[in-house]
Amino acid sequence: MKKNYLLTPGPTPLPPEVCESLSRPIIHHRTPQFQSILKEAHEGLKYVFQTSNDVYILASSGTGGLESAVVNFLSPQDSVIVVDAGKFGERWTEICEAYGVKADVIKVKWGHAVDPKDIEARLKEGKGSVKAVFVTLCETSTGVATDIKAVGDVVKNTDAILVVDAVSGLGAIDLKSDAWNCDVVVSGSQKGLMLPPGLGFISVSSKAWKLAENSKCPKYYFSLKAARKAYASNDTPWTPAIGLVIALNEAIKLIKAQGLEKIFAWHHTMAEAVRAAARAIGLELFAPDAYSDVVTAVRVPPGVDGEKLVKAMRDTYGVTIAGGQSEMKGKIFRFAHMGYIGEFDIITGISCLEKVLAQMGYKFQMGAGVAAAQKVFLNSGI
Repeated sequence: MKKNYLLTPGPTPLPPEVCESLSRPIIHHRTPQFQSILKEAHEGLKYVFQTSNDVYILASSGTGGLESAVVNFLSPQDSVIVVDAGKFGERWTEICEAYGVKADVIKVKWGHAVDPKDIEARLKEGKGSVKAVFVTLCETSTGVATDIKAVGDVVKNTDAILVVDAVSGLGAIDLKSDAWNCDVVVSGSQKGLMLPPGLGFISVSSKAWKLAENSKCPKYYFSLKAARKAYASNDTPWTPAIGLVIALNEAIKLIKAQGLEKIFAWHHTMAEAVRAAARAIGLELFAPDAYSDVVTAVRVPPGVDGEKLVKAMRDTYGVTIAGGQSEMKGKIFRFAHMGYIGEFDIITGISCLEKVLAQMGYKFQMGAGVAAAQKVFLNSGI
């Protein structure tokens, strides 16, 4: 009997406690009972976001949160800086353009991270006209992490706000929203927070709220002013995703029980195991200098069909990893290690990868990847 393993950069596996909570009978959302649940969720999200700012819950995917981060703080013809280092950097540009916001795009070669000095230079060129800087914590299309702290140090003394796409990174890698001067942080439910898709989250600083007062972009469902008004009484302006919010509290309980620092260390260990395995069987990491502990992107070796590799692992053996996107389609595969994933999920995934590579004619020492990963786990002390 085939057992399925989910090792993709979202959705991620669900803990049993989360699954159980999703099976509970539905309750009405305009009640004191749900308001209590929502209050717990609001406070829990502040812990995960590492912020004292309010965090708003949207009944949407993470992309809804990204759109909210554009329409609530900007007006048509406003100037912004967008860092484009992959598919999700591209998404920032596409949303801005949809609302007539002028994006000055910093194109970064796929597989690399932005140099904060490049952002600093563009801000100086803008001479105070730049309203926002859009960056991505973890570019999941390439497996690259951005140095958000360094970017925050650049932006903090300007009139621009720093807006961070943390959809795939939050809860898996460190993001100190307040300490790193992040004004708006967006995330989603189906990645590091170990929930099904369907919730978007957005935190807002006082600096960002000042900018929101003059925003002229059209908005209704994604109005954060409406969300803030409802938030004051632990409510939502529109019908919330009741079951997902209940499950969110269960996920946050698990995160708090373990502690963020330990969770970040564990994700680093899993990532190191995957990277060590890839190197041991002669594969090349796509982002060797700025890798993320959320997902590892690996170049497909010559002579191997990358799309068939991913398909065989998933359909024949039940191990789902992700292929490359856009220009990297068929050229890389992406092995995720975030959320409710353990040591032996990683070992199983590597073992399957080795088997399929061998079946596709790639020459290497069978078992070398598994051994390298086991060594990382053995020496981690976790």
